[in-house]
Amino acid sequence: MKNKILKGIALGLITALFIACQPKKEEEATAPVADKEAIKAELQTMESAFADAMNAGKPESIVYYSDDVISYDQNAAPLNGKKAVDAKLAEQVKNTAKGNKISYTANEVFPSSDGNQVVEIGSYKVVDSTGAAKASGNYMALFEKRDGKYVCIRDMGSSDMPKEEKK
Repeated sequence: MKNKILKGIALGLITALFIACQPKKEEEATAPVADKEAIKAELQTMESAFADAMNAGKPESIVYYSDDVISYDQNAAPLNGKKAVDAKLAEQVKNTAKGNKISYTANEVFPSSDGNQVVEIGSYKVVDSTGAAKASGNYMALFEKRDGKYVCIRDMGSSDMPKEEKK
Protein backbone atom coordinates (compact mmCIF):
# COMPACT_ATOMS: atom_id res chain seq x y z
CA MET A 1 0.00 0.00 0.00
CA LYS A 2 2.81 2.39 0.94
CA ASN A 3 4.54 1.59 -2.32
CA LYS A 4 1.42 2.48 -4.37
CA ILE A 5 1.09 5.84 -2.59
CA LEU A 6 4.77 6.70 -3.18
CA LYS A 7 4.49 5.69 -6.84
CA GLY A 8 1.37 7.83 -7.20
CA ILE A 9 3.11 10.86 -5.63
CA ALA A 10 6.18 10.38 -7.82
CA LEU A 11 4.03 10.07 -10.95
CA GLY A 12 2.09 13.20 -9.96
CA LEU A 13 5.33 15.18 -9.42
CA ILE A 14 6.79 14.03 -12.73
CA THR A 15 3.57 14.97 -14.55
CA ALA A 16 3.48 18.42 -12.89
CA LEU A 17 7.13 19.00 -13.76
CA PHE A 18 6.53 17.92 -17.35
CA ILE A 19 3.58 20.31 -17.73
CA ALA A 20 5.44 23.20 -16.09
CA CYS A 21 8.42 22.81 -18.44
CA GLN A 22 6.35 23.02 -21.65
CA PRO A 23 7.24 26.04 -23.88
CA LYS A 24 4.77 28.93 -23.96
CA LYS A 25 2.19 28.97 -26.69
CA GLU A 26 3.07 31.15 -29.69
CA GLU A 27 0.45 33.79 -28.92
CA GLU A 28 1.78 34.23 -25.37
CA ALA A 29 5.40 34.50 -26.50
CA THR A 30 4.91 37.31 -29.01
CA ALA A 31 4.97 40.78 -27.50
CA PRO A 32 4.21 43.90 -29.53
CA VAL A 33 7.24 45.16 -31.39
CA ALA A 34 7.76 48.87 -32.05
CA ASP A 35 8.40 49.97 -35.65
CA LYS A 36 11.94 51.32 -35.28
CA GLU A 37 12.08 53.02 -38.69
CA ALA A 38 8.73 54.77 -38.23
CA ILE A 39 9.81 56.02 -34.80
CA LYS A 40 13.12 57.25 -36.22
CA ALA A 41 11.28 59.13 -38.98
CA GLU A 42 8.90 60.69 -36.42
CA LEU A 43 11.80 61.83 -34.23
CA GLN A 44 13.71 63.19 -37.24
CA THR A 45 10.64 65.28 -38.11
CA MET A 46 10.69 66.65 -34.55
CA GLU A 47 14.44 67.39 -34.80
CA SER A 48 13.97 69.21 -38.11
CA ALA A 49 11.12 71.31 -36.68
CA PHE A 50 13.35 72.12 -33.67
CA ALA A 51 16.15 73.30 -36.00
CA ASP A 52 13.71 75.30 -38.15
CA ALA A 53 12.43 77.15 -35.06
CA MET A 54 15.95 77.89 -33.85
CA ASN A 55 17.07 79.05 -37.31
CA ALA A 56 14.00 81.31 -37.58
CA GLY A 57 14.85 82.85 -34.20
CA LYS A 58 11.60 81.54 -32.66
CA PRO A 59 12.57 79.08 -29.92
CA GLU A 60 9.24 79.75 -28.18
CA SER A 61 7.51 77.78 -30.97
CA ILE A 62 9.42 74.58 -30.17
CA VAL A 63 7.12 71.72 -29.15
CA TYR A 64 9.64 69.13 -28.05
CA TYR A 65 10.21 69.04 -24.29
CA SER A 66 7.96 67.80 -21.50
CA ASP A 67 7.18 70.15 -18.63
CA ASP A 68 9.27 67.94 -16.32
CA VAL A 69 12.32 67.67 -18.61
CA ILE A 70 15.85 67.63 -17.24
CA SER A 71 18.54 68.75 -19.70
CA TYR A 72 22.24 68.15 -19.15
CA ASP A 73 24.97 70.17 -20.85
CA GLN A 74 28.74 70.43 -20.61
CA ASN A 75 30.20 72.47 -17.78
CA ALA A 76 26.79 73.50 -16.43
CA ALA A 77 24.26 72.45 -13.83
CA PRO A 78 21.28 70.49 -15.16
CA LEU A 79 18.30 72.52 -16.33
CA ASN A 80 15.12 71.42 -14.54
CA GLY A 81 11.85 71.98 -16.35
CA LYS A 82 10.70 73.30 -19.69
CA LYS A 83 10.84 76.95 -18.59
CA ALA A 84 14.56 76.66 -17.79
CA VAL A 85 15.28 74.93 -21.12
CA ASP A 86 13.20 77.52 -23.02
CA ALA A 87 15.19 80.34 -21.39
CA LYS A 88 18.47 78.68 -22.42
CA LEU A 89 17.25 78.26 -26.02
CA ALA A 90 16.18 81.91 -26.15
CA GLU A 91 19.64 82.93 -24.93
CA GLN A 92 21.28 80.72 -27.58
CA VAL A 93 19.19 82.31 -30.35
CA LYS A 94 20.08 85.78 -29.08
CA ASN A 95 23.82 84.95 -29.09
CA THR A 96 23.88 83.15 -32.46
CA ALA A 97 25.70 84.96 -35.26
CA LYS A 98 23.52 86.09 -38.16
CA GLY A 99 23.45 83.57 -40.97
CA ASN A 100 24.37 80.56 -38.81
CA LYS A 101 22.10 77.54 -39.23
CA ILE A 102 21.80 74.46 -37.04
CA SER A 103 20.69 71.00 -38.11
CA TYR A 104 19.98 67.85 -36.09
CA THR A 105 20.21 64.26 -37.31
CA ALA A 106 18.62 61.28 -35.57
CA ASN A 107 21.35 58.68 -36.14
CA GLU A 108 19.98 55.79 -34.09
CA VAL A 109 16.87 55.02 -32.06
CA PHE A 110 16.35 52.38 -29.41
CA PRO A 111 12.64 52.01 -28.64
CA SER A 112 11.15 49.94 -25.86
CA SER A 113 9.27 46.92 -27.20
CA ASP A 114 5.94 48.75 -26.89
CA GLY A 115 7.40 52.00 -28.30
CA ASN A 116 6.35 54.09 -25.30
CA GLN A 117 9.94 55.13 -24.57
CA VAL A 118 12.75 55.76 -27.05
CA VAL A 119 16.41 56.64 -26.66
CA GLU A 120 17.69 58.68 -29.60
CA ILE A 121 21.37 59.15 -30.39
CA GLY A 122 21.95 62.02 -32.75
CA SER A 123 24.32 64.66 -33.96
CA TYR A 124 24.13 68.37 -34.62
CA LYS A 125 26.00 70.78 -36.84
CA VAL A 126 26.12 74.56 -37.04
CA VAL A 127 27.29 76.18 -40.29
CA ASP A 128 27.73 79.81 -41.27
CA SER A 129 26.25 81.45 -44.38
CA THR A 130 29.08 80.02 -46.53
CA GLY A 131 28.48 76.47 -45.28
CA ALA A 132 31.63 76.37 -43.15
CA ALA A 133 31.27 74.35 -39.95
CA LYS A 134 31.16 76.51 -36.83
CA ALA A 135 30.17 73.85 -34.27
CA SER A 136 29.21 70.20 -34.13
CA GLY A 137 28.57 67.54 -31.58
CA ASN A 138 26.39 64.70 -30.39
CA TYR A 139 23.40 64.24 -28.15
CA MET A 140 21.27 61.59 -26.48
CA ALA A 141 17.59 62.12 -25.74
CA LEU A 142 15.03 60.02 -23.91
CA PHE A 143 11.49 60.37 -25.23
CA GLU A 144 8.27 59.20 -23.67
CA LYS A 145 4.94 58.92 -25.45
CA ARG A 146 2.38 61.11 -23.71
CA ASP A 147 -1.10 61.70 -25.12
CA GLY A 148 -0.04 59.90 -28.31
CA LYS A 149 3.01 62.10 -29.02
CA TYR A 150 6.66 61.80 -28.10
CA VAL A 151 8.13 64.40 -25.75
CA CYS A 152 11.71 64.65 -24.59
CA ILE A 153 12.00 63.98 -20.86
CA ARG A 154 15.83 63.87 -20.61
CA ASP A 155 18.61 65.00 -22.91
CA MET A 156 22.30 65.68 -22.92
CA GLY A 157 24.73 66.93 -25.50
CA SER A 158 28.39 67.55 -26.02
CA SER A 159 30.53 69.33 -28.56
CA ASP A 160 33.07 67.39 -30.60
CA MET A 161 34.97 70.55 -31.52
CA PRO A 162 38.34 71.31 -29.90
CA LYS A 163 38.04 73.38 -26.76
CA GLU A 164 38.95 77.02 -27.36
CA GLU A 165 41.85 78.29 -25.31
CA LYS A 166 41.05 81.36 -23.19
CA LYS A 167 43.44 84.23 -23.76
